Amino acid sequence: MSFRNIAIIAHVDHGKTTLVDELLKADDNFDERVGIETCVMDSNAQEKERGITIYSKNTGITYKGNKINIVDTPGHADFGSEVERVLRTVDSVCLVVDAYEGPMPQTKFVLKKSLELGLHPVVVINKMDKPSARADWVIDQLFDLFVQLGATDEQLEHLNEPVYAIAREGLAWTDENPERKDISPLLDFVMNKIPEAPNNTEAPFKMQIANLWYDSFLGRLGIGRIYEGKVKVGQEVFITSNEWVERKGKITEILTNQWLNKLKTKEAIAWDIVTIAWISDIFVGETVSWVVWAEPMPAIHIDEPTLKMEFLVNNSPFAGREGKFVTSRQIRDRLEKELETNVWLKIDFSSGDNYEVAGRWELHLSVLIETMRREWFELQVWAPVVIMHEENGVKMEPIENVSVSVPAWNEGSVIAELGKRKGLMSNMVENNGIVSLEFRVPTRGLLGFKSEFTTLTKGEWLLSSSFDKFEPFKGPIEKRAVWSMISMENGKTMAYSLFNLQDRGKIFVEPATEIYEWMIIWESSKGQDLAVNATKNKKLTNVRASGTDEALKLVPPKLMTLEEAIDYISADEYVEVTPLSIRLRKKYLSETDRKRFGKQ
Repeated sequence: MSFRNIAIIAHVDHGKTTLVDELLKADDNFDERVGIETCVMDSNAQEKERGITIYSKNTGITYKGNKINIVDTPGHADFGSEVERVLRTVDSVCLVVDAYEGPMPQTKFVLKKSLELGLHPVVVINKMDKPSARADWVIDQLFDLFVQLGATDEQLEHLNEPVYAIAREGLAWTDENPERKDISPLLDFVMNKIPEAPNNTEAPFKMQIANLWYDSFLGRLGIGRIYEGKVKVGQEVFITSNEWVERKGKITEILTNQWLNKLKTKEAIAWDIVTIAWISDIFVGETVSWVVWAEPMPAIHIDEPTLKMEFLVNNSPFAGREGKFVTSRQIRDRLEKELETNVWLKIDFSSGDNYEVAGRWELHLSVLIETMRREWFELQVWAPVVIMHEENGVKMEPIENVSVSVPAWNEGSVIAELGKRKGLMSNMVENNGIVSLEFRVPTRGLLGFKSEFTTLTKGEWLLSSSFDKFEPFKGPIEKRAVWSMISMENGKTMAYSLFNLQDRGKIFVEPATEIYEWMIIWESSKGQDLAVNATKNKKLTNVRASGTDEALKLVPPKLMTLEEAIDYISADEYVEVTPLSIRLRKKYLSETDRKRFGKQ
């Protein structure tokens, strides 16, 4: 049996996970009667709901008697760290590109990492059934991108012989094999064009940990590729870090990937991707070997976080009503557990009961918050803040590569708005009434932008970004001031009050919603925060009956999602997060406290 290890990489929504579904069906032992669900690799509940891949996952198929390990990677830039690490485990990548959109910001990010590791990408032009498909143009754009990223002649080789696909129909073909019947032409291409891994099983065992997982029974699990030799259950090994720190361990479980299952095995050999258990302190990048003081493999670089938020105990009047885990100790324990596997996360526990959590971007952090609330945690979070660095006395800030697609009628307002946020436009292309714009924008210029962008474009937009590098501080950024209407009373909202106030701004609550003093219930358009009474009901008289309230025409409220709430709040506001509710509130919950401590 020979091995091939490939990763599926792409910009978000270009069809990676759908393609993996079809590759799984090509397994020698696949039973059509069993079938598989759509996007089967997106097993996490949030992945299914959001329609994106968050965590990289390994699977393996047997094709014509050969083992092909397949790694499905995230397409969203917030989870790019996952991509960078798992690329160390593969021989090649399938670069999936939309037949109309062509290369996008995340395409550049994942391709750059692949080329730097010396991988030779197999190019898959997906969604060829689109009426607007333009494969030749996409190939031209990819060629320019490959050259820009310093690709060698060998890495450009497969660009001249792309694989075309309609992943959702399970079809692939090449210029040499144009018949469209199934996905096998892609797998045949992989088997023929990607060299077989060398048979070096007689060398001393060596493996590098590229990813971590956690099992409630087995504890922390190390996932990686065996580069040399073989390993058996019960084997004592030496673990070496890049700082040349060595310790002993014993492998008591070995799991290999076969289709959708992790199968226990007593032995694993070179070039397979496996999971090992019972080395509790294993970490990403460490080398596992039989050899004492084995030279560690090249370090796996993990980019520094660019955004931080403060997690703290919920102290609102509704605290403890809905959550099971509400104390500082419980929140701290959960965050410490997250650090077991989330290697791109950094947490500062030094500030007492307030925990500073740093990650890649708002989505990266919101996934953690959403996971906690689904586990019945209750907490509140502060507005995100961009992390600045200082180099040689110069203040540095993170810069994003931003791609925006909007209707042609709206390009001017988008360019103007991103210009206010220190965005510099680098490219503009118009096709069929849609304008594609590329910018370089400071990360802090994108904070709070998505909700504003939605309003600006009436919801007709596509925006994506990826971290580029740190550059000197770009100066103050002009942003639209966000003002809030705040409840001045405790109680339940009344339709009568909401009706009389709705012309003053955007409503965040429904009638009969329980609210508390200084909870945010509206977005104000009056240029200042306003305290209002939304609990006042109409007084009944002999002339007017309560039933006349049924005639009130209320504007449908804007019920905030977690991401929208985080995007909205200002520096003096919190998002209260519970298993059942998302509430916005002021930091200080009374006028007395606001005057005492000052508006923060």
